[in-house]
Formats: sequence, structure tokens, C-alpha cells
Amino acid sequence: MKITTGIHRLGAGLVNAYLVEENGEVTIIDAGMPGYWSDLPAELTAMGRTLADVRAVVLTHGHSDHIGFAERARRELKVPVSVHEIDAALARGEVPNPARGTGPIRIGPLLRFIFLGLRNGAFRTKNPLEVATFGDGATLDVPGSPRVILVPGHTPGSAALHVPSLDALFVGDALATVAVTTGATGPMIAPFSADRATAVASLSRLDGVEAAWVLPGHGLPWTAGVDAAVKTIRDDAAAAAQAR
Repeated sequence: MKITTGIHRLGAGLVNAYLVEENGEVTIIDAGMPGYWSDLPAELTAMGRTLADVRAVVLTHGHSDHIGFAERARRELKVPVSVHEIDAALARGEVPNPARGTGPIRIGPLLRFIFLGLRNGAFRTKNPLEVATFGDGATLDVPGSPRVILVPGHTPGSAALHVPSLDALFVGDALATVAVTTGATGPMIAPFSADRATAVASLSRLDGVEAAWVLPGHGLPWTAGVDAAVKTIRDDAAAAAQAR
């Protein structure tokens, strides 16, 4: 699905992977679920590109619903897979998932997420055998030249990727616009976070970042500005703290 000029999405909005095009070359940001691989050629065709134009896979973090087809891309397309250095071991499957609980659950939305995973091979995800790493503040030498902003909390090495040339901020699961566990919508800390308090606090690192498109790993694009999304999450966190 085309989001805007130079950005397409794999997935219908529940679990997202993104294709970023610059000068005829493509970076894949997050690799969704393994089954998304079968949708990749058609989406590239819609961009006027092919598999031969893919130059890199960049992961916002190391969770299984983001590494998806990354190993297949690395192996078959001979492209690097990169992730923040803190999440490298998680992406390779060498350490346990740090997620702590799901939070509230509604059976219908959670089953929808599980069935999506079953249809797309999520329970047979292969961790990438090799990953390149980057650090906070790096500008990556891949199409789109994303700038890395470390936003720990969902995982220790969660990163947002700012692409000023496309007026876009890819936030991974630093924030979501849908909760896969409840179906709730709007800016929020994503379920399955390692440390929700840290996740809220680290959003301060996005203060002042300007992007018309805030593109989460779960949910539809947010177009009311980065600061507005962060404010919504902070306000909700403060209200929840007062209610305790």
C-alpha cells in the first residue's frame, strides 16, 4: 500500500513493514512476519522497483514480529540486516524476549493478531544469523539516510528512524496507534513492552522532531505531528498514575 511518495507499506495496519525508496533504491524498515515475503515483489512493482533494487533491511528493534523475513532477505538478496547494537543479541535470538506481560486483553483483537501470525508464519520466524549494528545518532548509509534516535523501553535497543527527505518518522514500537491485545486506537505505548515507564520517558528524545508521517509498527499512520502523539501518551500515563 502506498503511504506517500517514496513510502509503501506491507501489511494492512496491524503489523507493518515499510519500503522506503530513494533514487531508485529501496530500504526495508522492519520485516513484519515471514509471510510478508510473498507480498514484497508486488509492492515493489507498485513502486516501480524490483527485488534487485533492495539495498538494506533496517530493524527498529529485535522482536519476532519485526524481524519476519529479514533472514530470507539477507540470504537471498545478499543485503545487510541492521539493528541497534543493544538489540543485536535479541534479533539473533540469543537472549530471551524482555517483554513483561501484555497489559489488558480483549479476546477478539488478540485472536485477530494470533490468526494473522498463523497465516503469515510468525511462529516459524527465523532469526537473522548475522546483523550489522548502529548506534544512537547515526545516519545510516542506506536509501533514505535515516537518522537513528534511541528510544528504549519497548526493548532496550528500540530505535526510531527519522527520514527528513520524506518527512517521515518510523517509530517501530516506541509508540503504536493500535493495541494488538485490545484493539484500542490512538497513540500509546505498545503492548509487550519491557519497561513502560522507560518507554514513556524516552519519548522525550522525540521532542521537537518534525515529521508529517509518524509510521508505527502497529497501527495506521499518525499525521497530527510527533509532539501531539507524544503529548497524548504522556497525558494518558499521568492520568493512569493519578488513578492508582
